[in-house]
Order: sequence, then structure tokens, then C-alpha cells
Amino acid sequence: MKRTIVLLLAFMAVDFCRAMFAADFVTLFNGRDLNGWVNVQCAPSTWTVRDGMIVCSGIPTGVMRTEKQYENFILELEWKHLRKGGNAGLFIWSDPITARGQPFTRAIEVQVLDGNDPAGLWTGHGDVFSIHGATMVPDRPHPKGWTRCLPSELRANPAGEWNHYRVECRDGRLTLAVNGKVVSGASQCNPRKGYICLESEGSEAHFKNIRIQELPSSSPTVSETAPLDAGFKSIYNGVDLSGWRQEAGHKGHWVARDWILDYDGKSEATDKNLWTEKEYGDFELIVDWRFTTRPKTKKIPMILSNGDYAKNENGSPKMADVPEAGYSGFYLRDVHNGVVNRWLWPMGYVKPAQPDLESPTVFPAQPLGEWNRFHVTIRGNQVTIVLNGQTVSEKENWSGILARGPIGIQHNSNPIQIANIYVRELN
Repeated sequence: MKRTIVLLLAFMAVDFCRAMFAADFVTLFNGRDLNGWVNVQCAPSTWTVRDGMIVCSGIPTGVMRTEKQYENFILELEWKHLRKGGNAGLFIWSDPITARGQPFTRAIEVQVLDGNDPAGLWTGHGDVFSIHGATMVPDRPHPKGWTRCLPSELRANPAGEWNHYRVECRDGRLTLAVNGKVVSGASQCNPRKGYICLESEGSEAHFKNIRIQELPSSSPTVSETAPLDAGFKSIYNGVDLSGWRQEAGHKGHWVARDWILDYDGKSEATDKNLWTEKEYGDFELIVDWRFTTRPKTKKIPMILSNGDYAKNENGSPKMADVPEAGYSGFYLRDVHNGVVNRWLWPMGYVKPAQPDLESPTVFPAQPLGEWNRFHVTIRGNQVTIVLNGQTVSEKENWSGILARGPIGIQHNSNPIQIANIYVRELN
């Protein structure tokens, strides 16, 4: 008993010291503009300010995040939906850009939703759950074993009325109070330091009175910390093709479908490729892609890890039977020199039928129909291509490539979907 009292007093002393050294509450939204916030990949019209509120149109699906990362803190805000069934969210400890093949970031999500699941698997009263690679241990087991904490009480007000959230984050432990009472939470969260995001998800939502009190750090490790913003900017806004050359023959074929740029392979333009209006010198490109048609078995030339075609002893191309659903690529500055589309052909599908055939050393592409991510770096005439986190090609002397030019998405007569197009200029 005496030991328990001593430990309790020690914990109280730690909390008291933290409170003493914590900063005062500061506003995260000044009520006039979006200073301090970054629109990650939405249209300019998605996030606006009106009457002292952040107004989210809900279109396209995506996120807006803080400029700064946060670790231990108390966050308060008010939110409301305008219609029944409205959906949005608050992300805690988020990455700076969206996850592969997703309109959202890796984070711990605090649900901002109107409505409840009749089966009791989710609610609009303060669910907390991990998304897209983040992890946590919910305070109470979920009926389906999901890493999702359902609230202990249903305290949220319906659409048209304001709700108050208070989120407390300490050392990877998160609790949520809805309208004045703690109802859900999680521990062992990873990451436990990162950005704070507001989520757009299909319907208009309002946010106001957003403020934060930072608490002393407990020095999270690199593996517990979200990556820092590296300066990548989205060049696709999810609403239209602003920033892209819109040839008349592209209409109805290259189509903005929310966070996905959809191509049916049937452009009627003279140049059927889709090009940025802006020209770039040295840059990094992050882009997600997937093929959407059912594959057919086809013989395809094999590509070596340096980007060249593999050859038989007689000089003919080595071929492999693969499930093929088309091919596409991305032009880096130039459509003529360098044959960029060959470099970005999905090498992961060109897997040898026999183990003695030459091929790239890794095949990191996802199965057909699933999302892949390219991270391409071009400096001068040197190009490095990373596919799903693994380097698949490095070209040190790409002769003839232009020093500056637009970025293009290659046309071929097959459907393809593109998402999460980010560019970081290097010069």
C-alpha cells in the first residue's frame, strides 16, 4: 500500500512538472487565413476561410496539414457537419505527404463523422484508429479485432450543431474527450511525433477555435517520428487538370476523378500524352500508378537493372511470359531522347520465367490492379528510379536528354490510373 502511494505521488509530481514547463495555449488557426497550414494535395477551393471558420468543401478527398510537427500536446477544436452522414477527420502525428495509393497520410485518425454503423463497428462519436501504416493499441478491444477504439459513450451532437474535441498526446498515448468527457484513446502509437491534419472526405465540414498547448518532449526515436517535409508540391489538384496542357482531344479521356487522375487510353488529341504546362530542370518526382484492365499473358522483352534490354547470345531480345495489362510511363523533360517510357515501364512485371534469365535484381512492383509508387530523381543527365522503396534503375549518363522541359504522362492504348503526383525542384 505504501509503495503504491509513493508511486502515485511520483507520477503526480511528473505530471505537475510537465504542466509547469508546458507552453501556454496558442492558436493554430487565426480566423482570417490559412497561415501555418499546408494544402497537401487538394484544390485551392477545398480549404477556405469564412466567418472565422475553416470551411472544407469535401472535394476532392485529401488533407491539409500544419507547417510544424508536434509531439506531446493538448489540442482543442470545434467542428460541425452541415448534412447528415457528413465525413471528415483529424489526423495526429501525420506524415507530410499521402501514403502510396491513398488520398490520406499515415497517421492516427480521430474520426470526425456524423452517424453510426448499425452493426456497431464504427461511430460518429469519437472513434480513434491507425491508418496506412501507423500503429497503436486501442484502449478497448474492437469487436472485429481492428486497431480502432470505439467511444465509451455517444456524446457527439448531430449535423448542424458544433462539437468540441480535446485531444491529449503524451509519449505515444492519445486520449480524446468529446464535448467535455474522455471517451476513447490508444497507447503505443507510432509515429508519436508528426504533423496535424484536417481531412476532406466528400462533404462540407467547418472547423474553428483550433488551439494547441505543447508539452515537454520525451525524445522520440527516428522510427517513432514522421518524416520531415522535404519540399514536395502536388501538381494534380483532384478537381480538374489545372497546370496541365489540356488539348481538345483529351476531353473525356484524361479525367480528374477526385484524388485519382483517370485515363481510358483513348485520347483523340494529336499528342495523346498529357504534359505539364510548367517546365522543369532538375527535380524529384513522386507518383502513384496502377493498371485497371484484366491482364493477358503476353511475351514482353526483359529489362536489365540498368534499363537496357536483355539479349540472347544471338543478339535477339530475351522475352518472358507475363500477365500484361498495358504499359505506360512518365516523360522527364523530353519525349524523344532517352526513351523515358522504357525506363518507367513496370519492370516488376517482367519477371523471368526461368531463374537463369538476366533481369533486374529486385521485382518490387505490386500485383496488377494494386498501387505502385515511383520516386524518380533527375540531376543533369543522371536518373535514379525507386519503385515501392527499392532502387530498380540508375542511369549515370543519359545522353541527349534536354536540360529543361515538361513532365509528361505517357499515352498507350490501355487504361491507367495516376494519383499523388508530387514534384520537388532541385534547382
